[in-house]
Amino acid sequence: GGFGAAKNLSDFASQGADCKVLPDVLSAAQAFAQAGKPVGMMCIAPTMAAQIFGPGVVCTLGHDDDPAAAAARSMGAEHQPCEVSEITEDTKHKLVTTPAYMLAQSISEAASGIYKLVDRVLELTVSKH
Repeated sequence: GGFGAAKNLSDFASQGADCKVLPDVLSAAQAFAQAGKPVGMMCIAPTMAAQIFGPGVVCTLGHDDDPAAAAARSMGAEHQPCEVSEITEDTKHKLVTTPAYMLAQSISEAASGIYKLVDRVLELTVSKH
């Protein structure tokens, strides 16, 4: 998560909905996802979800009226509104997302959703489903 995902792992920061995930990052992330491993994305990172998981992937970037949420929808993701203290889970793809600093005004505010995300991803790593 964090702005590095929009600047260093993809070109979302400069290209918006026309962005591309860097080829090496995309290849590694898709292999990870195709292996059925759980993934956690926070803050702006879910803008990469549709390219990694394909159309219809469920994720959150916070509120529906955020331009990043609109961009994610235009790239094929299903955006689910979510508060900073909550998580969104796409059970089909084992993807857990939280808004973090898309909504948070402080690290303590972001922490509540981040802790839930980490806990859920860890639960999914030991789950037999």
